[in-house]
Amino acid sequence: MWPNSSFNSFLLTGFPDSEAAHSWISTPFFFVYLSVLLGNGTLLLLIKEDHSLHEPMYYFLAMLAATDLGLTLTTMPLVLGVLWLGHREIGNVACFSQAYFIHSLSFVESGVLLAMAYDRFIAIRNPLRYTSILTNARVVKIGLGVLMRGFVSVVPPILPLYFFPYCHSHALSHAFCLHQDVIKLACADTSFNRLYPVVLVVLIFVLDSLIILISYVLILKSVLNIASREERVKALNTCVSHICCVLVFYVTVIGLSLIHRFGKQVPRVVHLVMSYVYFLFPPFMNPIIYSAKTKQIQSGILRLFTTHRVGA
Repeated sequence: MWPNSSFNSFLLTGFPDSEAAHSWISTPFFFVYLSVLLGNGTLLLLIKEDHSLHEPMYYFLAMLAATDLGLTLTTMPLVLGVLWLGHREIGNVACFSQAYFIHSLSFVESGVLLAMAYDRFIAIRNPLRYTSILTNARVVKIGLGVLMRGFVSVVPPILPLYFFPYCHSHALSHAFCLHQDVIKLACADTSFNRLYPVVLVVLIFVLDSLIILISYVLILKSVLNIASREERVKALNTCVSHICCVLVFYVTVIGLSLIHRFGKQVPRVVHLVMSYVYFLFPPFMNPIIYSAKTKQIQSGILRLFTTHRVGA
């Protein structure tokens, strides 16, 4: 039996040595949180209400918005509780459940971005068969496949957390629970929990990003074969929003991975800031990118609010 292995809660950590400034630090977090809720919520409402957006491209965008909302709602209430109210304690079950949803939804987001790349690939490489290939039934199957991959693949490393004894300090290094944080406190053989996530990251993040890159190489090849310059520009413009979202997501993933892997000499506050950038920046930017770059979304938002104002 391990000593001190019976505690059933962990302590979340905000910004160490800056506790007096937590209320100030929380203000930008709160406004970003509201912006994420408003932006992604508006996208979901718009795609639901506007029948002109009932197409595969926008169904995948709705999946992306829902994933971003889920990730933000999973993390930010606890973060604000730590920063605003000093509520640091979290029960074991709640902590492990939060870690499960955080990691699952991150993999789901990668899968949705891959599905959106497939959508653009078909639209540009085979436009005449686009509607017959990406039917509603196929979009549903792709969506379910993405969800299953994300939520099932994370079960093996999360499940043992419920059974490990914890005999070290029970203070976590973030204001939310992550698998890699929790296993550092376990007093058991965690070899599987250290190896499996590395394999999973390679099979999901690395493989997805490589397939997206290859798809865009093929898309670019097809676009360059289009005779009309205007048509080439039009085809590329349909991909700009997705490319921006892919860059926002994978650049933050790579940045966070590099900091954790090679940044042992980097101040701890940089680790914390990068983790918040990873969780908040993509959900914050994705609605802005699609609203700024997609005319159908812009006109849909105008119609949505005009209709509601007239109805009122």
